[in-house]
Amino acid sequence: MLRKTRSGPGLDCSAEEWEARVELACAYRLFDHFGWHSLIYNHITLRIPGPERHFLINPFGLMYREVTASNLIKIDLDGNKLSPSPWEVWEAGFVVHSAVHRVREDVRCVMHTHTVAGIAVASQAEGLLPLDLTSLLFTNRIAYHDLEGITTDRAECARIAADLGNKSVMILRNHGLLTCGPTVADAFQEMYQLEQACRVQLAAQSSGANLNFPSAEVAQKTAVRGDVGRDSAMAKLNALQWAAMRRWMEETDPGFMN
Repeated sequence: MLRKTRSGPGLDCSAEEWEARVELACAYRLFDHFGWHSLIYNHITLRIPGPERHFLINPFGLMYREVTASNLIKIDLDGNKLSPSPWEVWEAGFVVHSAVHRVREDVRCVMHTHTVAGIAVASQAEGLLPLDLTSLLFTNRIAYHDLEGITTDRAECARIAADLGNKSVMILRNHGLLTCGPTVADAFQEMYQLEQACRVQLAAQSSGANLNFPSAEVAQKTAVRGDVGRDSAMAKLNALQWAAMRRWMEETDPGFMN
């Protein structure tokens, strides 16, 4: 069954694609609210349900607060536009995303940020430290990828994918943060917690006090509960939280649904 959108000339899509568009547009508005944007740069991508390897991405040139369900661009794995749009796709941004989408069938959503806290921790030799309850959720769950410059080289995709492996969280050294998951809800929860952990680390370090590190046993015990791939209860909690986030945006910034 096809559902015609309320805006966006020439856009006809299935009910499943339309729901994916609304979900992704909601994520962009949330990122804007939290300040997790780089003006018109950076991306969140989502694979459209179905056998085709088609994805949704933001139009290059729009702020996150301008992204709507109907102006998201449908693309293939090479970044080619599959839906009409006057906007272009930023190739340098999609290289990071395509690296994950190309090899991970279990991943539908990929999020990437350049926040101050994320880049600051990504620039530290030891990366994220096991300091607080939130950071402990990521014990042995974070992949790292060394900076290779601006990500315009598609050959870097294979190296990003190899470094990520089967994990859902990556710190791109001297660059930023990346999370992914089977749903927008899962990828968002990982990003929210990772960003919070980075902010806590910087605050703790800036205090000048001696840092207290929980035991390795406590860290591993905590991490198991944070891994959606190993704990189905976490997936349910992520979905519950995302429903609340969606209600929040529908109340405060409903334009994303257009």
